[in-house]
Amino acid sequence: MKDLKIQINVSSDTYLRDPNGSKLGRKIISNGIDLIDELGFEGFTFKKLGKKIGSPESSIYRYFESKHMLLVYLTNWYWSWIEYKLVFSTINLSSSEQKLEKAIKILTESTKKDDLLSHINGAALDRIIMNEGGKTYHIKEVDAENKKGYFKVYEQVVKRVSEIVLELNPEYQYPHMLITTVIEGAYLQSFFAEHIPTLTDVDGKHKSIISEFYIKLVFNAIKY
Repeated sequence: MKDLKIQINVSSDTYLRDPNGSKLGRKIISNGIDLIDELGFEGFTFKKLGKKIGSPESSIYRYFESKHMLLVYLTNWYWSWIEYKLVFSTINLSSSEQKLEKAIKILTESTKKDDLLSHINGAALDRIIMNEGGKTYHIKEVDAENKKGYFKVYEQVVKRVSEIVLELNPEYQYPHMLITTVIEGAYLQSFFAEHIPTLTDVDGKHKSIISEFYIKLVFNAIKY
């Protein structure tokens, strides 16, 4: 996998020791992604991860205090990457229409394996966000974790795209609701396509229809 040499910064509040600062840390992230993707978050443990990477379970706890915090780290990394792609892909576009269409595609298209850095399997991380990402905030401690800023990057992504919506229609009243509906809905449609196909119109082999659907939905909703 080609290394894109891009530094994705994640809040230090999400880890005890920066995993990008050591070979072991990068192994924890890389193999952690693969193992969560394989076993699901409930079946994943640091003991199993330690066995996979040939390191004591205690060494993983030097980086993350719990598997929940590892998931928080991974979701923050993912949304930081999405924000980078939003900025990089729209900065030279002149029209707000083009910016918004491109942004929706980035938010709704599946990530390919080679899209990220050398130690990150982008396709696997994308599936984790689809299947497990909601578990970072569908918890009783969500208010406390929100105060700590664990969802700040996700909020930044929503804010960035919402501002493009308002460029097109400054009077539109629901930009944040619209964009979170796009993000969460796209993951749900991908999930249905793979597991409960009768609940969607998406052909599992042609998921581009998800982007097409949400582009039409957004532009029809704002009616600028």
